[in-house]
Amino acid sequence: MSNPKILSLHGKGLKLDTRTDIEPWLKDVDPALVEEIHLGGNTIGVEASTALADFLGKTTALKVADFADIFTGRLISEIPLALTAICDALKDKTSLVELNLSDNAFGGRSVAPMVPFLTENRSFQILRLNNNGLGPAGGAIIADALLESARRSKAEGKKSNLRTVICGRNRLENGSAPTWAAAFSAHETLVEVRMPQNGIRMEGITALANGLAKCPGLQHIDLQDNTFTADGEITGIEAWTEALRSWPGLTTLNLSDCVLSNDGEAPLILTALSEGSNPKLRTLQLQNNNLETQSFAMLAGGISTSLPNLMSLELQWNDAEDDDEHLETLALTLKQRGGKLFATDDDEEEEEEEEEKKEKESKEVKETKPDIDTAVDDLAALLGKTGIN
Repeated sequence: MSNPKILSLHGKGLKLDTRTDIEPWLKDVDPALVEEIHLGGNTIGVEASTALADFLGKTTALKVADFADIFTGRLISEIPLALTAICDALKDKTSLVELNLSDNAFGGRSVAPMVPFLTENRSFQILRLNNNGLGPAGGAIIADALLESARRSKAEGKKSNLRTVICGRNRLENGSAPTWAAAFSAHETLVEVRMPQNGIRMEGITALANGLAKCPGLQHIDLQDNTFTADGEITGIEAWTEALRSWPGLTTLNLSDCVLSNDGEAPLILTALSEGSNPKLRTLQLQNNNLETQSFAMLAGGISTSLPNLMSLELQWNDAEDDDEHLETLALTLKQRGGKLFATDDDEEEEEEEEEKKEKESKEVKETKPDIDTAVDDLAALLGKTGIN
């Protein structure tokens, strides 16, 4: 029996153009019971979106609205109308925790329909907008809507509920970074921010550091594949080095592919980490940053005292010698505490093989369990037939 709290059409590959197309999938579902909706991997037209919006309007306990990848093949003229219907239906949902609109090709032209929801619904905690092609202009519109939301909450004497913002692969660039920084600073409540692969350069990175520094509860930061330095200038690194101590509970930091320093130089940010700026850090990703032995020495010197909780350190594609003693120290220390250093592709492949082995063993256990249960049932039945005369 399907779970009445979850409506999922995920991955069915449906082409839902009209109300008639989508209604068979909704008619037997009680909207008053639904807490999660997952529609990814289908394509939904304007009329079908209007029917979906009618259904959403009747929900009273909806927590997760997962509408990632629902507009494949749709015209740019269709998407704003469909998105308006869906977002307007969610504006007053105080139960809503998460909205996922990732992997929809909005571009900068289709973001306006989200603005009323983002400003008026101040209950949701998680916003996922990954791979939407927003561009600087579209990104600025989204960030400005979040900023307005924070201002309204503050005017009413209420604390923001926003906890997680995921907005990667969107070409946000420097043009939208100051607005994002202002939004983050105004909300103050963020625990997770992921903005990888956005082409943000040093000036924008500096602004983001200053904005995120106002969020003391941050635990997870991912800025992979953005640029922290430029032509020897290190303003971005300086800003982030200073901001690190604003996040005492930080557990995950991904700064891979971020041009953290000039060749051979140890980034200032590693000095702070090695001196104990974030002792709760468990995962540190520093791949492909031109790091050399000086940087590895710094990390090795602080791993026992300043990074006591670190379990995963990723240093692939840096300038490492095969017999670097500092990498050996890092690998041994992490192994002793049950963690792992990833310094080469082989390390990553080994980890993947171990994970696959664990999954296989887990699957075999699950498949064996029914056989054991059957044997126990057969034994019980046999004993039941045995009597004492």
